[in-house]
Amino acid sequence: MPEPTKKDEMANGQPEVWSLGDGQGPDELDKPIDSPPRSTLLIESPQSASIPVGGDITFVAKVEAKDLLRKPTIKWIKGKWMDLASKTGKHLQLKETFERLTKIHTFEMHIVKAKDNYAGSYRCEVTYKDKFDSCSFELEVKETEGSQNIDIRSAFKRSSEGQEDAGELDFSGLLKHREPKPDEGPEVDVWEILKNARPDQYEKIAFMYGITDLRGLLKRMKKITRVEKKTEAFAKKLDPAYQADKGGKIRMVVDLADPTVELKWYKNGQEIRPSPNQRKYIFEHKGTQRIMVINNCSLNDDAAYSVAAGDENCATELFVKELPVKIVKKIEPVKTTVNERIELECEVSEEGAQVKWMRNGVEIPTGVRSRYRVKCEGTKHFLVIDDASREDTGTYSLMATGGTSEARIQVDLKPLKIFQDLQDMKVMLGQPINLHCEIFPGNVAGRWYRNGQLIQPNDRINIVHKNKVHRLEIATSTLHDTGDYTFVPEGYSQSLSAKIHIIDPPRVHLESLNFPDNTVTIVAGNKLRLEIPITGEPAPRVVWMKGERVILESGHHVRAETYGDQTSLTIDVTEREDTGNYKIVLQNEAGEATASIKVKVVDIPDPPEAPLVPVVGGDWCSMTWEPPKYDGSSPILGYYIERKKKQSSRWMRLNFDLIKETSFEPKKMIEGVPYEVRIFAVNAIGSSRPSEPSIAFTPLAVTSEPTMLVVDDVTDTTVTVKWRPPETIGAAGLDGYLVEYCVEGTDDWVVSNKEMTEKTKFTITGLTPGTRILVRVKAINAAGASTPRTLQHHVMVKEVIEPPKIRVPRHLKQTYIRKVGEAVNLVVPFMGKPRPKVNWLKEGQPIEPTHVNIRNTDCDSIIFIRKAERSHSGKYEMTVQVENHVDTAILDIQVVDLPGPPQSVTIEDVWGGNVALVWTPPKDNGNAPITGYTIQKADKKTMEWFTCIEHYHRSCITITELVVANEYFFRIFAENMCGLSETATQSKKSALIVKEGMQVKTHEFTDHDFMEAPKFTQPLINTFAIAGYNATLNCSVRANPRAKVVWMKNKITILDDPRYRMFSNQGVCTLEIRKPSPYDGGMYTCKAVNDLGEAQVDCKLEIKGGFTFFELMQRGVPLHLIDKYMNEKVVEPEK
Repeated sequence: MPEPTKKDEMANGQPEVWSLGDGQGPDELDKPIDSPPRSTLLIESPQSASIPVGGDITFVAKVEAKDLLRKPTIKWIKGKWMDLASKTGKHLQLKETFERLTKIHTFEMHIVKAKDNYAGSYRCEVTYKDKFDSCSFELEVKETEGSQNIDIRSAFKRSSEGQEDAGELDFSGLLKHREPKPDEGPEVDVWEILKNARPDQYEKIAFMYGITDLRGLLKRMKKITRVEKKTEAFAKKLDPAYQADKGGKIRMVVDLADPTVELKWYKNGQEIRPSPNQRKYIFEHKGTQRIMVINNCSLNDDAAYSVAAGDENCATELFVKELPVKIVKKIEPVKTTVNERIELECEVSEEGAQVKWMRNGVEIPTGVRSRYRVKCEGTKHFLVIDDASREDTGTYSLMATGGTSEARIQVDLKPLKIFQDLQDMKVMLGQPINLHCEIFPGNVAGRWYRNGQLIQPNDRINIVHKNKVHRLEIATSTLHDTGDYTFVPEGYSQSLSAKIHIIDPPRVHLESLNFPDNTVTIVAGNKLRLEIPITGEPAPRVVWMKGERVILESGHHVRAETYGDQTSLTIDVTEREDTGNYKIVLQNEAGEATASIKVKVVDIPDPPEAPLVPVVGGDWCSMTWEPPKYDGSSPILGYYIERKKKQSSRWMRLNFDLIKETSFEPKKMIEGVPYEVRIFAVNAIGSSRPSEPSIAFTPLAVTSEPTMLVVDDVTDTTVTVKWRPPETIGAAGLDGYLVEYCVEGTDDWVVSNKEMTEKTKFTITGLTPGTRILVRVKAINAAGASTPRTLQHHVMVKEVIEPPKIRVPRHLKQTYIRKVGEAVNLVVPFMGKPRPKVNWLKEGQPIEPTHVNIRNTDCDSIIFIRKAERSHSGKYEMTVQVENHVDTAILDIQVVDLPGPPQSVTIEDVWGGNVALVWTPPKDNGNAPITGYTIQKADKKTMEWFTCIEHYHRSCITITELVVANEYFFRIFAENMCGLSETATQSKKSALIVKEGMQVKTHEFTDHDFMEAPKFTQPLINTFAIAGYNATLNCSVRANPRAKVVWMKNKITILDDPRYRMFSNQGVCTLEIRKPSPYDGGMYTCKAVNDLGEAQVDCKLEIKGGFTFFELMQRGVPLHLIDKYMNEKVVEPEK
């Protein structure tokens, strides 16, 4: 609808007001608009404002939310009915915020770049449940200069949706869309047409020329100065528009120029005719004024009116404003009883007003099937409830547009007379129940309730009502029948109650556990909670027992709890000791029941005992063990085996698949390394802790077979065999040998030595002469017996004569020299069979046993002198005889002693600082050649002796550089291989050094430069050594300053290796290799370095496994040494 705007002054000075808005009369434009009374929702309302075209403005409304449970609903409305929520876009924005501290909802409407058609009346409505509040405000948009010179048809065309200006405040969006007609003919001035047209023709002209924004058009028309055309019939025409409130009245006045002209009034083109019985339209005449009064304006009166005077007419438009409906008489609260009629009455300010009836904030349905009836009598509105019930209790309200009225309705029950009340009963489970009562009046129906729930009759329950008697019959009682029974007569406030107690003997329902044989199995360490349903009425007393011990509810480890229809046994952390039978005892007044549950706590098994290792091989062993004493109440599934080196802490698992047996053979072990093994037992729960480690054992392998088994000697009753040790001995070492023989023609091997022999030679005794035997030898160590070594051919037991032969050692083939007091122990091996006879002679004479001790064996003869004397020197002859065969050897023994002093010392001449001495050799040379002399001098004043020279070989010497004026004595010691003589021979005379008158001029000389680069005077020699015996490498080097000696093996420097020891003494360099192995062989280098240079020598060292018996014999090694080397491996053979 058009909106009212401000007045414009006409050219003739008379104000002409014509409406483009809500239809107010000209005299009401400046009056404030009446708004309905506000509630307390809006604490800040939007205010009227004006802005220029293109400006921005914001309207704010605030609602306090302290008493609101949710956000209120707000509507922004333009005019009477257009909701702006659907018009938001580029030029209109709605915003909502909430401040939690102040609890205030803020609603904002932003208008961006306002246009002139945005002007008009706006309304803000806030709704929350049954509360309503609204506020109206005006927006005025002022035109700027030059805004009239625009194309009216393009300016007032509707904005296309989806384009840039979509969403503008355009009333044309509500009109029916029409396709614009193409422009035909010449351009027309629409403004001129509108200026000359009547207001009731504006809409028709606008649609004719495609103008859709009618409201904006009317606003612009209002601002254009209009010159009214002079007429002859009307002195003053009707106002352009009128506005009246609904129910009010409006006066339309026109002033005629000619009072005699007939006047007719029209409404929407229909003539208004007065009638005597109707007071709707009243026509009045006051002079030249003609007045039409419209009483009790309604919405039907909102129309276009015109008046015709002859051929001329004038028109106007009436706008009827609907006022809010107010509550005139509020609803009264009602308190009544059931089955009564309730009528609520409320009076409003207008007849036929639309109102809403609410109950507890919810609209009351008023359909055909509804219990509620609504009627209206004029301004009075009624809500009728014919048959009230307690459910009708609540808050009822009537909501009109101008307010709300509410009241409370309380519906109570009616009193009742009771002749026989219900009686409390105890009934055994399964027995019938019969509840009986008598009330007055007898025709009152009622309802039966159990614990507040309505009881409906069925096959088991029967409800009887006969006159005053009401009876409830239950054929077979159940536990659910226990409770409070109530009979409620309909329409009365009283009720009858009784308690039915169903008693039932206690029972334990173990079948619900679904455990076979009522046995509960649980893994140790877990929490066990058994919840067992129990029945019994009243609730039975429950006692849990394990054996004779009662389990309490306050137990820390094991506790029993009973609640409702079940009892529970709780073990927080199950242990092995919790295994056993648990007994449940139930008691109540109806009887007693017991049940038993077996709890089986399964756990990992105990660790087995330490395993035993009865058999050990070279890289394997055989181990056995016993199953664990406690299997964790679950069968043992198998075992895991682990092993480790004794010195290590890292265990290695040997099997990944469980072993079912209690024995196992670990393999792939390192021979000679101590090992330990342990066991894990495994059941369905898991693996046990490891067993204690076994006693440490070392995998040992038997040796290889002995080598070079030969026959050493044969007699009529004995056979002597000898052999070499096995080539491979292993870490177990060699404990000894076992010798067996077998007589030809039999398969029985006879053990010759009941105790193992450590020697590599053995004599088999007790043989029958003439028999042929086969001999074999086994090497024995901790791992067992090796593969036997057997002779290739049988041996005839018969002695063979062998000529004697003396094998004189190499060191005895030359003179054997010993010092006086040293021991002489000579071993001379010989050969011959049968045992040769040995005889010794000294210088052709028999040897006295008191001076020399001689001992003979089967294979050698030993001559022993405890303390040698010079008388023991001489040639010793050894004779070995076997029957007619003889062999002889001579040994030359020389016993030496310290020599005597020289016989005399003579001073031959003295000159200058020189003295010439001459002496004679000693009379006793100590049975050894004189190797030198030591000359000493002493000053006569002090007689302190000083050595002049040592190891002097001649018997004369000149002593020089003696001090002048001193007098000297001289003495001389003799020296042989045993050392210096015990005494010295002193010169009888002294030598006086006399100072002479002549001066001796000494020659100047320069000191000799002894600096020298290293030079090896004795190189290293290629050699070989026997494995297991120390070897030494020697060389000599000369250097000044002293050289630094470095030893290298295969060009790698030897540093801090305990297998090597290095010595250097007076230029002699020695490298000792302790017990070398074949890996120690290689190229060894000795390198000497000093500041002047360096030098090095190389040699090759070869490590061999050892000499054969034949090689040792060829080298002349004595038999006792060979025996010692072969058996004890201590003596290193000569190279």
